[in-house]
Amino acid sequence: MTGSEGGPDKTLSTTCCVTGGGPAGVMLGLLLARAGVDVVVLEKHADFLRDFRGDTIHPSTLTVMEELGLLDELLKRPHNDVRRLQVMVGETSLTVTNFSFLPQHRAFIAMMPQWHFLDFLAEHARRYRNFQLFMQADVTNLIEEGGRVAGVRATTPDGSLEVKADLVVGADGRHSTVREKAGLEIEDIGAPIDVFWMRISRVPGDPGSGGRIDAGSFFAMLDRGDYWQLAYVIPKGESERIRAAGLPAFRQIVAKALPFLAERVGELKTWDDVKLLTVSIDRLRTWYRPGLLCIGDAAHAMSPIGGVGINLAVQDAVATANLLWRPLKEGAVTEGDLARVQKRREFPMRVTQRFQVLAQKRIIQPVLSSTAPTLSPPWALRLMNKIPLLQQIPARFIGIGVRPEHVQSPAAASQAARA
Repeated sequence: MTGSEGGPDKTLSTTCCVTGGGPAGVMLGLLLARAGVDVVVLEKHADFLRDFRGDTIHPSTLTVMEELGLLDELLKRPHNDVRRLQVMVGETSLTVTNFSFLPQHRAFIAMMPQWHFLDFLAEHARRYRNFQLFMQADVTNLIEEGGRVAGVRATTPDGSLEVKADLVVGADGRHSTVREKAGLEIEDIGAPIDVFWMRISRVPGDPGSGGRIDAGSFFAMLDRGDYWQLAYVIPKGESERIRAAGLPAFRQIVAKALPFLAERVGELKTWDDVKLLTVSIDRLRTWYRPGLLCIGDAAHAMSPIGGVGINLAVQDAVATANLLWRPLKEGAVTEGDLARVQKRREFPMRVTQRFQVLAQKRIIQPVLSSTAPTLSPPWALRLMNKIPLLQQIPARFIGIGVRPEHVQSPAAASQAARA
């Protein structure tokens, strides 16, 4: 990489500039640097420490980490293994997902705070001298030259930053600045729900991860070791009404749905302890322009249903590295190369979004609108609970996904690539 100083501003030249330091961006940066490609990653925040992000590392991502030789080291970071998902429907407890049929070292979901995962990826990426990560670098615009995207402009605490690049990869999330500035067309699929996220302490004897479904109420429960990460699913637009009813009334909603937490709901002291996630499902019609590619949530925002967003983002990054590392090293990335990334990842994205839309319409909306005094488990869930073999179906779909990717981009031939 080369850099030049000009007054308070800084200019860099690199092969690939990745905007966004989430799972897609940092994973792509690691894989490209490992293959010997110069890469700069820009992250607008000062650190990765933000709560209620995608914290479920699925078997598909664990496989990628194993292929990189990093799985054992990753699993030394604080995490909790989830091997089965159980749900309470009314007063009936059902096991609906069992990951035990997968290879033993990947037969679970690793519940790991996303900041631990991102710190781990960044730590290993920084070992390559052709990798740079800039924190507090907020991308504000694209640089365009000769009808193609040639880089980005960003603001930093030290002034403006300009990064010239052969390829810009937008991995800056569902509110992507890159896709907005590029004028890429968004198809809004629609999501009739939003989610309140919160945490309440967990004690021995509490049930395992899963959820509680009852007439008019839908909670997801994620076991984070010493606390619960809870998702309260609500109809879209209902958040203000719920807040207006007051925090005591909200605590009663939680206590009624999850009686084992009744003595702990007081831990929700203010509305600052309850975060609203506005759910959206959308996708770009075309993920690229000359010199620019979008991946992860920037290309396709996912619902939190199934916790698959982080893992789809990682899969996008792996596919992008597999298909583009060689053209990037040769300095000859074409629109056809970028189109191949979209073609590779569009099918699994569409299938997953279709599943999420069906779950919203067939399960979540009827539950939230139900006024029945009690709710009986749907026949499909009862059958799945009765026949354990059927539990492998959602385990494979959620845990491995559609068209899982495997690392094909090579490690740099010489250790000289490492710092």
